[in-house]
Amino acid sequence: MSGAVLNALSIDVEEYFHPNAMDDVVAPAQWDSLSPRVEANTRRILDLLDESSVQATFFVLGWVAERSPQLVRDIAARGHEVASHGHTHRLAYRLGPEKFRADVYRAKRSLEDLLGRPVQGFRAASWSVVDTSLWALDILIEAGFLYDSSIFPIRHDLYGIPNFDRFPAYIERPSGRILEIPASTVRWGGANWPAAGGGYLRLLPFAFTRWAIHRLNEREHAPAMVYLHPWELDSEQPQLPASWVTRTRQYHNIHRTEPRLRQLLAEFRFGPLREAFAGAFSPLPDGWS
Repeated sequence: MSGAVLNALSIDVEEYFHPNAMDDVVAPAQWDSLSPRVEANTRRILDLLDESSVQATFFVLGWVAERSPQLVRDIAARGHEVASHGHTHRLAYRLGPEKFRADVYRAKRSLEDLLGRPVQGFRAASWSVVDTSLWALDILIEAGFLYDSSIFPIRHDLYGIPNFDRFPAYIERPSGRILEIPASTVRWGGANWPAAGGGYLRLLPFAFTRWAIHRLNEREHAPAMVYLHPWELDSEQPQLPASWVTRTRQYHNIHRTEPRLRQLLAEFRFGPLREAFAGAFSPLPDGWS
């Protein structure tokens, strides 16, 4: 296992029909009529992590928590951090402040009622805190979140703040301050390049992911944050009739996700966000190690 740096592993717990690239293909009114697969896929990840004695942060969608409450309890019982992924997996900048607030509070309440303790972390659907939706951070602060992980410092058609700090940083807002833990990138050729998560883990050569984590750990002395979704291990999921671009993003190399994850777990150290980035908090919140 490489190095002493503890990297972060995060799982966005959502169904295969929740990605926002599918918004024009499957409406929320149809979700309950589709075959559910998230619970079995998430338990597959839980078992895999047990094999490696690794704990992670699970950003759980409120919609999933309301339908699979025992899954949420089991995630926590196995020692993982439970954080919020919102309720309906709608893009923050399309919801607007009032609908986003309702979505955030409903999801937080659902998770906390199940767990009997505060939920401290949040991740917006599809990294949708962007320059035009920074108001979302005020709502998260008001709701009592200690950290957010919703900003990707790259250029992308759905998300991104390219000039945002590549490493955890406090953001001062009218409502207070919150620690932002951005998705991992490497700096090359004057630009930030996405690394170590989701479609980038599947679509890019594995050698690039390995190189990026080593670069972050050894040259920049920083943890990497690997993220993925339960549906990314599910090669038997129904394929939705999306555009070829969306289908490529969603389905290509799904059969490679599990072996690549296993390889990462064998080569690098991983833990929940609250442990991997504990040093970024000032002061360290009560109950954090």
